[in-house]
Amino acid sequence: MSSLSLAVRDSNTMLRRNLLHARRYPSLTLNLLLTPVMLLLLFVYIFGDVMSAGIGGGDRSDYIAYIVPGILLLTVGSTVVGTAVSVSTDMTEGVIARFRTMAIHRGSVIIGHVVGSVLQSVLSVVLVGAVAVAIGFRSTDATLVEWLAAFGLLVLFSAALTWVAVGMGLISPNAEAASNNALPMVLLPMLSSAFIPVETMPGWFRPIAEYQPFTPAIETLRGLLLGTEIGHNGWLAVGWSIGLVLLGYFWATSKFGQDPR
Repeated sequence: MSSLSLAVRDSNTMLRRNLLHARRYPSLTLNLLLTPVMLLLLFVYIFGDVMSAGIGGGDRSDYIAYIVPGILLLTVGSTVVGTAVSVSTDMTEGVIARFRTMAIHRGSVIIGHVVGSVLQSVLSVVLVGAVAVAIGFRSTDATLVEWLAAFGLLVLFSAALTWVAVGMGLISPNAEAASNNALPMVLLPMLSSAFIPVETMPGWFRPIAEYQPFTPAIETLRGLLLGTEIGHNGWLAVGWSIGLVLLGYFWATSKFGQDPR
């Protein structure tokens, strides 16, 4: 069997293992999904009218349209926290040490985690998107190409955050530390244009929101789904995603290649 065939076979096995774990222990995924769903309902039904006026909208439906793209990216960030926890658990409980003694492709363990996490992120986005549609979100002007581009951006951004989360899991001494290390994945969307436009933020804080990966990704997704101006945000979102993929990949493979703990 060729090296490529071996890598594909073993990666597929590790992917099935991670998906089985997620199916058998759904509480972690559900807990991570609770944050974006609760924020969506809170901002729409408690602050919706006020926030809609703040962005120049007419009623709550305008704010639903504005907030949903940000919530979808927040969902991705929340989901990959579970990836960091899962990787750290494998490392600290000795599972990886046993895998190292077996005749399997060395990188298949990480690839299984990454692909499994991206699939879970996409499923989580679909579930949160269904909640958004149920409370009134509509994207009637988006074409099929724009929907496909939005889906591609979500997958690419999920892969980027997942690789970074894998690196965080590998350097964490336990699952609790991994969860804390991955907390910026949840905090950064809240410090972006997810809830209010960057232009309305204080001048000293605006660069923090503007020059981080979530804001261009949110603005690009908003443009694709709602027809707003994308400008240079599309290239920035793709650039951030590719940069984070490379950073996370080399970080994770470097840490995984070291001796087990």
